Amino acid sequence: MLVLGLTGSIGMGKSTVAAMFAGEGVPVFDADAEVHKLQGPGGRLVAEIEAAFPGTTGDSGVDRARLGKAVFGSPDALRRLEAIVHPAVARERRAFLDANRGSALVVLDIPLLFEAGGWRQVDRIAVVSAPAEVQRARVLARPGMTQARFESILAKQMPDAEKRERADFVIPTGGTLEETRASVRAVIACLAGAEGR
Repeated sequence: MLVLGLTGSIGMGKSTVAAMFAGEGVPVFDADAEVHKLQGPGGRLVAEIEAAFPGTTGDSGVDRARLGKAVFGSPDALRRLEAIVHPAVARERRAFLDANRGSALVVLDIPLLFEAGGWRQVDRIAVVSAPAEVQRARVLARPGMTQARFESILAKQMPDAEKRERADFVIPTGGTLEETRASVRAVIACLAGAEGR
């Protein structure tokens, strides 16, 4: 089984590309989706997050806006939150890999693959990338996003150019969906060839 790490900075189109891999029959582990599940209604981390950050949860699980305010701008608070979330996501990832042992290729969709050291746990890396002006337009179109918040998020992420340099594959998302899908299929074909050798 080849494990492909899929990553990309905010607004690069990573979720769209992950869905394309899934559409081609490749099992995809979505780290963000797992976090939402763990923090959602009845999620396993809700009580622990409430204990660490009082007033940030409710009937529908973690209130992401309130939790964001509690950790935004505080590296110490962010570290405490990551110490709760990261081990739980790692357990879910191991379960996903065990469940898909028979697959020739699986994708781990991990936003902070380089930043959090996840690149060490994958066989190949694909980086999703778009021109900076496309990225900016996509991100600033999101509800509640501000220029300051966008800049703050970017500051925590490895620069796109550096990610592309470290990648085995770059999947461009600045063109049409058909062009992006062709790139995804090319990566799958290339890895199928590598796996067969």
